[in-house]
Amino acid sequence: MNTPTSLDPNDYEVLIRRRGETDYASYCPQLAIMIKGSAHEEVEEAMKKVVLDHIDSLKSSGSVTTEAH
Repeated sequence: MNTPTSLDPNDYEVLIRRRGETDYASYCPQLAIMIKGSAHEEVEEAMKKVVLDHIDSLKSSGSVTTEAH
């Protein structure tokens, strides 16, 4: 799998799943990362941070995508 190079956060999906009352997971298929936690907001915000950190690392390394969507 190729690492995505888009700088647009909207190009990254954040999927959230709930099992039971306090078991949540967020998954980003583009980055193949899963985060588990006990609250919806917790896993959602943590994944958004992962996506933004990924974008920041792309910017600092010069790996960018200029494709129009």
